[in-house]
Amino acid sequence: MSMDMTTVGDTGLLDTLQHEVALFARRAEQTRLGGVGQVRNSMDRAAYLLLNRLDKEGPMGVKALAASMGIDSSTVTRQVAPLVDTGLVKRTSHPEDGRAVVLQLSPRGQARLEEVRSSRRQLMAELTHDWEPEEREAFCSLLTRFNTALSSRMAAQGVPGPEAQSPS
Repeated sequence: MSMDMTTVGDTGLLDTLQHEVALFARRAEQTRLGGVGQVRNSMDRAAYLLLNRLDKEGPMGVKALAASMGIDSSTVTRQVAPLVDTGLVKRTSHPEDGRAVVLQLSPRGQARLEEVRSSRRQLMAELTHDWEPEEREAFCSLLTRFNTALSSRMAAQGVPGPEAQSPS
């Protein structure tokens, strides 16, 4: 059952919402949410999501990583290459099948990821320093809900998209 939401409720509010989402996406990409004014703590979105996924789920093959992120294997292969080249990710043989390759976070990758996470946490704390704890929780909950709805819509349309559930 599809509903044209522009005829339900306040179109002005929906216009404001879409505009604010567009601004957020642009600002996040411009700063790469690098943290507190430190360029060295910025990280490409794709790299961050890949490193985060390997940290959360452990070593895995390209196909499993691609499936868990909702993107295709060729995209993962292309995005992982510079991470391997810079020593953030290691390619190792699968313990049960030596012919298969497993990707895993290297100690250097783990340290780099934690550096970026720490800087991003500090940025989030600064941006929301005057918010009540309940406001932070509500914002997080609503943003998660929004991302989940967007991800579900994309999946229903058969459009592979970036993962929605990646705590930053």
